Amino acid sequence: MVELKLPWPPSELSPNSRGHFMQLARAKKKYRQDCAWATIQQRQAQGAGLPNKLRVELTFYRPSRRDYDRDNLLARMKAGLDGVADGLRIDDKRFDTIAVRVADEIGGYVLVRISGDSNG
Repeated sequence: MVELKLPWPPSELSPNSRGHFMQLARAKKKYRQDCAWATIQQRQAQGAGLPNKLRVELTFYRPSRRDYDRDNLLARMKAGLDGVADGLRIDDKRFDTIAVRVADEIGGYVLVRISGDSNG
């Protein structure tokens, strides 16, 4: 199992954000790079030894008590998951099952757990 602690996704990546498309593109690129770098730093063996179908569990530790919609949180993580795949040197098509959870605790980060898919 791989466990990663990633930075909180920026608000520009929310589907409800109405920013300029270039601002969105910069935010996506930076967040993807940040998550790839965090993955590389936290995992030495890369994607070797991981099964073909992977289960990804995302636990969001909100930066404040504000409520967030789970669908929007998952959408905000698209660039982050691409960065994780980059850091592991795997194709993100291997992410077969994705589970989203919002923790009660405050923290301002996303905990990502990647394991073999129990269904496959």
